[in-house]
Amino acid sequence: MTPARRSLLKGAASIGALSLAPWHPASAQTPSTPTAARTFSPQPGQWRSFEVTTRVDIPKANGITRVWLPVPSVNTSWQKSEASSFTSNGITRLRSDGLQGVQMLYAEFAENIEKPYVEITSRVQTQNRAPIAEGQKPAAAEDASTLQYFTRATQFLPTDGIVRTTAQKAIQGAKTDLEKVRAIYDWVVSNAWREPKVRGCGEGDIKTMLETGNLGGKCADINALFVGLCRSVGIPARDVYGLRLAPSAFGYKELSGNSASLKGAQHCRAEAYVKGQGWMAMDPADVAKVMRLETPEWLKTTEHPVVKPVYNTLFGGWEGNWVAFNTAHDLTLPNSKGDRIGFFMYPTAENNEGRLDSYAPDDFKYQISAKEIKTI
Repeated sequence: MTPARRSLLKGAASIGALSLAPWHPASAQTPSTPTAARTFSPQPGQWRSFEVTTRVDIPKANGITRVWLPVPSVNTSWQKSEASSFTSNGITRLRSDGLQGVQMLYAEFAENIEKPYVEITSRVQTQNRAPIAEGQKPAAAEDASTLQYFTRATQFLPTDGIVRTTAQKAIQGAKTDLEKVRAIYDWVVSNAWREPKVRGCGEGDIKTMLETGNLGGKCADINALFVGLCRSVGIPARDVYGLRLAPSAFGYKELSGNSASLKGAQHCRAEAYVKGQGWMAMDPADVAKVMRLETPEWLKTTEHPVVKPVYNTLFGGWEGNWVAFNTAHDLTLPNSKGDRIGFFMYPTAENNEGRLDSYAPDDFKYQISAKEIKTI
């Protein structure tokens, strides 16, 4: 168990005991403070183009310094990853992990390089997502080997023991895969909560979360919980690691990115595969974020008018103000002297003293920004 996770256990006890029963939103209490109704209804169709720029400056090289920057490598019906350009005073080239389809820019600096830097600009197109509506043509079937791959266990996503037991209890009464995915989504929204004290996006160590009863975390924790529970009952699911790029068109500040400065804008989403629907967009973590942070009051029900449209939409849909980098877990960085990383959506670097702190962009000296390219 990590110190960050242990430090939250005391706080978790005050939230209440972990519920293993299926949760029904209609039974939640009504909000005590009336709030005007909100809308959150992204619809697919219009593509947006962005240029995303990441720059790393190493104040002082300590022996050989290595840097890895995530590059958008997802191409789907909702994202087109296009060309990247880069500049550096080190040895720099685009690399792939060779296993999970992860693209990255790798830069290496000798110890005598003055003021090492690397900068990359990637172009990407994104669009909103929504479930297939009644009457629409079903999604094409996914390759069987791909579906099998996304039911596997990983270091932080075991699919046996307490993970499987929890999922089985959550899906009691559900018959179809769509019903099971819905039950797991509702269970995660009901039982997990946004914990602002967690560093970065969290760790995604779902076994520890369930064993301690501390389901407080951030996106890489809460959405990993959803993914792991799905996989444990045979439903293909995956985390999708990326970055918020721009403000939400619906006025939700917690679902927005400040394009001029995207330090700390990393955000993990999730997908689950349902026959006929294909890979469905999911984001229970953003439901938790809106509940905890969108208003001064911590909202405890999905029936609250601020929460309800987000809760409804993020089962099957999401807004295209975000770019996906990859879906990788347990990644070995090429040429790295350090351990595997659980996921890859932050700039990563190491030198003779070890790996630098990716969660401290001001100390690590990296900047990320985005520019929307308007098309005529």
